[in-house]
Amino acid sequence: MLFLYNIGIRLYYLFILFASLFNKKARLWIRGRKKFFKKVRSVMDPDSRIIWFHCSSLGEFEQGRPVMEKIREILPDRKILLTFYSPSGYEIRKNYSGADYIFYLPLDTKKNAEKFLDFIRPEVALFVKYEYWYHFISALKRRNIKIYLISGIFRSDQVFFKYYGKWFRKILGCFHHLFIQDDDSARLLKSIGIENFTVAGDTRFDRVFAIAEKAPPLPLISHFTADHLTLVAGSTWPEDEEIIIRFINEYKPEIKLIIAPHEIHERNIRHLEEKIQLKTTRYTSAENQEISGANVLIIDTVGILSSIYQFGNLAFIGGGFGKGIHNTLEAAIFGIPVIFGPNYKKFREAVSLIHHEGGFSVQDYQSFSNILIRLTTDISLLETCGENAKAYILSELGATARIVDIVIADL
Repeated sequence: MLFLYNIGIRLYYLFILFASLFNKKARLWIRGRKKFFKKVRSVMDPDSRIIWFHCSSLGEFEQGRPVMEKIREILPDRKILLTFYSPSGYEIRKNYSGADYIFYLPLDTKKNAEKFLDFIRPEVALFVKYEYWYHFISALKRRNIKIYLISGIFRSDQVFFKYYGKWFRKILGCFHHLFIQDDDSARLLKSIGIENFTVAGDTRFDRVFAIAEKAPPLPLISHFTADHLTLVAGSTWPEDEEIIIRFINEYKPEIKLIIAPHEIHERNIRHLEEKIQLKTTRYTSAENQEISGANVLIIDTVGILSSIYQFGNLAFIGGGFGKGIHNTLEAAIFGIPVIFGPNYKKFREAVSLIHHEGGFSVQDYQSFSNILIRLTTDISLLETCGENAKAYILSELGATARIVDIVIADL
């Protein structure tokens, strides 16, 4: 199996190399790993006491971030090394001030793993959620460096739990401790003889709580919403936008709409403006007088969506008509109900929000319009569902402290 794994890794590299000729993300993946060890040697202090965090991409970074920042606070003498596998994580967070060193993770070969560890010599390694690179994990194990998994979540369809998954189960066996999100993951791990885990929960709950506590006032948004019921549609894709725009065009409701599309390039923003029949303005070009008279506000900038939810009375979270929904927690923490499309079942928090009557899944335009009319015409129901959503978030806090306590005690 190791032979096949090594072949697969090299074929994957060749595929990315070929794709880099015409794909920007693949090009960044290749470019970021050029002269990698020279870069590492030039910036790292060989005498540093390193705590290594590895994340696949941006979503995993957000899960690892609360643990990273807490450990940095408790152990200021340690240096934080942060690695990413994907350009979508590295390119956005390469200047993150909470880490001392930030790199791409080299290709998972035995030679790369050994050389990398020779350079960084970490005291401990923390991998976030889904990262199971055989050579890096095996090399850490051979050096008796403790490896932790943060916010791990397991499903029965993963290779670890298949009859042919013995080799992959050995990778899990290299971890000193696994911090997992839920009891279902615990049952699956027990079924293959793994007991060194803690059901710690999901660190993202701690993260969104901290973000909400420090949310900036955003006076333009406040001026736009005033005392109106407001729907915030966040991280929307064309399939989401189609049903939202159809609803406001048909019903012309009294509520105001803030729409923050996932793609904010000019062509998409202009397309939204052309489709919406109500008075619309863009966030970056709005002024107080103009914005107060608009019905729809298009967010054509990045980095403020999580703070915008504080001005909403309910939220629609995009992505559910595609590969999967975006972050529902950022809205729910402000005590507003969340609505999303049908592709949510791989997201534990979305399933739980529905269970706690703080979230709603819609299948099509008709079900979307039904729930929106129901919530906006029954304010008592709207407020109760919002309270349910926030109560669920608050009940899930504490994963960061549970993880950090054990990791610090093991150092």
